[in-house]
Amino acid sequence: MFNKLGLSNELFSTIEGLKFTKPTEIQQKSIPYILEGKDVIGASATGSGKTLAFGCGIIENTLSRKGLQSLVLVPTRELAEQVKDSLVQLSYNRNVDVTAIYGGVSINPQIRKLRKSEVVVATPGRLLDHLERKTIDLSNIKILVMDEADRMFDMGFIEDVEKIIQNCPKQKQSLFFSATLSGEMNYLSKKYMKDPTIVSAIKHVDPSKLKQVYYDISKNKKLSLIIHLLKEDKVGQAMVFCNTRRTTDFVVKNLKNNGVKATSLHGGLSQNRRTGVIKSFDRGEVFALVCTDVAARGLHIDNVSHIYNYEIPLDPKDYVHRIGRTARAGEEGEAINLLSNNDFDNFSKVMHNYRDFKISKEETPFVKDIKAQKVDLPSRNRSPRKRSFNKGKPFNKGKPSWKGKSSWKNKSNNKKPFRRSSQRLVTY
Repeated sequence: MFNKLGLSNELFSTIEGLKFTKPTEIQQKSIPYILEGKDVIGASATGSGKTLAFGCGIIENTLSRKGLQSLVLVPTRELAEQVKDSLVQLSYNRNVDVTAIYGGVSINPQIRKLRKSEVVVATPGRLLDHLERKTIDLSNIKILVMDEADRMFDMGFIEDVEKIIQNCPKQKQSLFFSATLSGEMNYLSKKYMKDPTIVSAIKHVDPSKLKQVYYDISKNKKLSLIIHLLKEDKVGQAMVFCNTRRTTDFVVKNLKNNGVKATSLHGGLSQNRRTGVIKSFDRGEVFALVCTDVAARGLHIDNVSHIYNYEIPLDPKDYVHRIGRTARAGEEGEAINLLSNNDFDNFSKVMHNYRDFKISKEETPFVKDIKAQKVDLPSRNRSPRKRSFNKGKPFNKGKPSWKGKSSWKNKSNNKKPFRRSSQRLVTY
């Protein structure tokens, strides 16, 4: 129980108030080491309670009105907001100011908030912007956390992460949490951590609670099948995963046209729009959330009964994170895969890497053919840039002047003018 993990009475009271009764495996294994001030590498799946684990260490060791002392690095904007909200809840009995900074929004309000923050949750790119502007000071950081570290490495942030670590004091506590222990993680831990304790709780899904199936279907039948399944199955809230933004928008448009309340979530949306989408899905205003893998990692989205893989991801790890959105907290869930010819290579990688998964084939039901509507792409036609000239006045010394729309007139010879692109140019 939480009262046996060495927490202060204040923090224990806050956790009780948040209705957490029993620590998860990663919390039980890591919190004692974190409270002792040791460097920790934690391997655990999305949704396993990592935020509360490192949050306990941050809240216990951060002092009010003593400047910035704790930094949490996360890969995405949505995760930054969610981690910030969790830390704010944990600091209920402490006067600790927590700020999230990320790109896609104005930087000026973040600058104002940073002046009084004790804890910052940041994406690497925007944090480097603040470092270049000298609007953030990392010289007094006591705790550095990397959350969803493998996702940051996949997104190419390892160089940015190193720059940030180098701006922090050498004497600090480092807590690295990831779904997998990759080579990059090993490299960073050897270079920047001191005798880290490794704790692992890599149990992504509960096999007894999660049913996994697949349908073998032609590509032009996928849309008809998923509409049929969403309408006919006893589905609570569902997440539909696609590999690209364009496919996501295509699926959402056709779901809406066929009476399914759906919305999209991908990196092409503004931050305000993405935040609004997640909140509306959490409130149950939207039945199906159609998304790319940006929503599979780190986001705390509860009450998802079904996961639909409209496309199988290239990386088998992303498949595990997708299906990890359901069958949580003792609830049952189902993962449904729609496989056409171009999905089988990726699907075979999943089956090879996770041999304990039991994914059974389902007979394809009779479905009504849906006439798909394509997504309108934004027009790329731009009017040519107009260049203005002063009639009758040379724009370059020694060159002929503009004599009207009919031609360029070159007094030095009688060569005919030629055209280059949309402008009329003279030959010399």
